[in-house]
Amino acid sequence: MTEQSPVDPKHQGTADSASARDGAGLDPKKVLQRVILPRDEDPLDVRPLYLDEPENVHSHVSSRRSVTVPASAKVSFASYFNAFPASYWKRWTVVDEVVLRLRVRGAGRLDVYRSKPNGDIVHLDGRPVRGDKSAWASVEFRVSLKPFEDGGWIWFDVFTDESTLEIGEAAWTTDLDLPTQQVAIGMTTMRPVDAVIALRALGEDSAVLDVVQKVFVADQGAVKVRDTEGYAEAVRLLGDKLEVIEQDNLGGSGGFTRGLYEAIEHTDVDQIMLMDDDIRLEPDAVLRSNAFARACAQPVIVGSHMLNLQARARLHSMGEVVDLGTCYWRAAPGALTDHDFAAESLRETEELHLRINSTYNGWWMCLFPREVVQRTGYPLPLFIKWDDAEYSLRALENGYPTVSLPGSAVWHMPWTDKNDATDWQAYFHTRNRLVLAALHSPYDVRSTLLKQGLKLSLRHLLSMEYSTVAVQQKAIEDFLAGPTKLFDSLRTALPEIQALRKQYTDAQVLPSAREFPPPTFDMVRAESMLKPPTNPATIAAEAAKALVHNLREPDSSTTERPQINVPATNARWFLLGNLDSATVSNADGSGVAFRKRDPKEFRALMKRAVRNYRRLGQEWPRLKQVYRDALPELTSVESWRKVFEND
Repeated sequence: MTEQSPVDPKHQGTADSASARDGAGLDPKKVLQRVILPRDEDPLDVRPLYLDEPENVHSHVSSRRSVTVPASAKVSFASYFNAFPASYWKRWTVVDEVVLRLRVRGAGRLDVYRSKPNGDIVHLDGRPVRGDKSAWASVEFRVSLKPFEDGGWIWFDVFTDESTLEIGEAAWTTDLDLPTQQVAIGMTTMRPVDAVIALRALGEDSAVLDVVQKVFVADQGAVKVRDTEGYAEAVRLLGDKLEVIEQDNLGGSGGFTRGLYEAIEHTDVDQIMLMDDDIRLEPDAVLRSNAFARACAQPVIVGSHMLNLQARARLHSMGEVVDLGTCYWRAAPGALTDHDFAAESLRETEELHLRINSTYNGWWMCLFPREVVQRTGYPLPLFIKWDDAEYSLRALENGYPTVSLPGSAVWHMPWTDKNDATDWQAYFHTRNRLVLAALHSPYDVRSTLLKQGLKLSLRHLLSMEYSTVAVQQKAIEDFLAGPTKLFDSLRTALPEIQALRKQYTDAQVLPSAREFPPPTFDMVRAESMLKPPTNPATIAAEAAKALVHNLREPDSSTTERPQINVPATNARWFLLGNLDSATVSNADGSGVAFRKRDPKEFRALMKRAVRNYRRLGQEWPRLKQVYRDALPELTSVESWRKVFEND
């Protein structure tokens, strides 16, 4: 059924009557979202993010903006990067009508569709294109954003019969005169090779260069960006827009804050975008975030999605929230995680059509209007972890929400492939989560923190992860000491944690289990121990059994060589809690640690955890006030200026 109401027939035009204009471009000030195609260097598995093609159809991509649909084919642009996320533009911007403008040659048919929040598809408009291969024709479709409050996308499909149809340029545009705003990009790096790749991607797109005034790189690694292969090419492409600042390793918060600081203090840009180094960049994400921010009815933080760097057609993070009752982050209500567009397209996935509300966005790519930074202040000196979530919560308290914008994304290693909850980063996860809870939770979370903390400590101890519990307890003790040393800890916390972890064998990683003697355990018995307990009674029984086992002295013969080699996916407490030793792989498969049961260490760490969590509960009201009183100084330009001047 054709729905006519959102389309204004007075302004539709036709391909037959449109004037030919070979090479004429669209006004970049009017473009909200360009239609884009994969790059030559992209793997084939990214193709479903750009084109929705039947199995027996393969369109010819001649450039990032041009594609030819073969004869007798149907190709849809209902894809992650090319469908227009209309509900987000309806909810947050002043745009009330979007204009799809295309430059085409050949013959075929164009049809425009929209979706409802439940994923139902509605045909809006369509018409034949009757031309030849020698002349370009301009086509446009106008679509009202009125029905998109709760969800929905807009896209177009191409049909061909006996001839091919080439799209030379297409974009979702507006007739509004949106303000022109420049962007400064802040990137922090410990991985210079990845940083140079991202810088070159920025410099290779002329449209991106037109909106980017400055790129600040906070270089914090031992190997410098300037000494990295490809850096000269990045300099050639970016010219004087690029400024590399070499500083001590101040973590992500210190590196990203340097980008914000330089942009605010030394440029007049209206927008500052933070960007990780270890990403693969879709340059159009810069333009889309910029356009969205320019069109917003009020200043908002514009976040980009995370695509999976190792499985490029997968959307790993669509939108996130912080649950202030538990003080953990999680997927936003209704958000999909790890969605594979190669297996299920946008049109086929009804959950993708409801508009998602986020409370923060990770800083793998995130844009901040200047006003937001000036009124919210700078990030907390947390080194890494929780600085992005805390900042968005603080901005929201000042009236600035965060929008995670579909179609704006980078490829990044997913956190599910990292060991950051158990390695040295466990310190920052623990301390900084407590800081966030003290600053922003409106609830009395003492009992929650106590129960969660003791349960987590016991789980790690049963898994022979003594180093993890040790750094977590140091984190709690440092939090209890108050906020006065947070700035100093930017330089001191990491070396202290690394020195602490060297005392524990479970933190000493070797390349492979072949570095250790072969295991002694009966593999059939081990297989039977992999089944997890599933109800409270069996969980309690298994935990009690594992606890008794861990309090007994082990036989030296069972700890001198590993009893079993355990893959990362099977490294669970109900298996490891009944062993005396094991080699355990880390999450990305790059190494193995030898864990050995130590009843003395088990008792000492558990006693320390009970003492710290009891004290945390007793002192929580006072600590909340102390941290809240310190917030203005912790986030002030003056405090951060002192940090940077010490470099």
